[in-house]
Amino acid sequence: MTANALPPVVDAGTWQRELDELRVREKAATRELDAIAARRRRLPMVEMPEYVLEGEDGPLRLADVFDGRKQLIVYHHMWFPGETWQCPGCTGFTSQFTRLEFLQAYDARFVVVTQGPIDEALAYRRRVGNRMPWYSTAGSPFGGDVGAPPGGGFAVNVFLRDGDTVYRTWHTDGRGTEQLGHSFALIDLLPYGRQEEWQDSPDGWPQSPTYSRWSGSEEIAARYGPDA
Repeated sequence: MTANALPPVVDAGTWQRELDELRVREKAATRELDAIAARRRRLPMVEMPEYVLEGEDGPLRLADVFDGRKQLIVYHHMWFPGETWQCPGCTGFTSQFTRLEFLQAYDARFVVVTQGPIDEALAYRRRVGNRMPWYSTAGSPFGGDVGAPPGGGFAVNVFLRDGDTVYRTWHTDGRGTEQLGHSFALIDLLPYGRQEEWQDSPDGWPQSPTYSRWSGSEEIAARYGPDA
């Protein structure tokens, strides 16, 4: 970062014209996102087998993870066997979701599923102060069948329940998950953005290696865990 890493200073009229030009693209992006969501609502679905997962109270069917609701969002949390601190990206991403009761009005639920054994998963959930319901797919092919195998990355899947029959309706992974959280949306509003080297920024803007500004799992536990 240089000593003069500042946007140019202009008069109010010029600033408004520049903002208006950007607003055209922002509105176009909003309309495109609306169109994508409309297309998503028209996707077909695939029937799922009757998987058995592990929850806090023991084994349960995938249909029971809905907890009586019709729609379900599942975040697949990366898991490293034997590690005290799990994926900081997953830990940070899921720490955003502290109030999910609004989903009840949409007959929906949002949960975390991981390949870790349920006792270890629940202990980690408590350690980092996570408030979402957690389930384990250890011993079940469920994770591998929906793009989140043991040793694999994070993913999001969406399901629809009709009675005891569950259907898979949508899936994403990688940066496709960004639209679900508010962190990057807020950071991208800042003049300096995410300050990561891969981003297209003006010369002299502060930039650091990718992920270097992300909070570690231990930091998240210190902020939100039982000792916070």
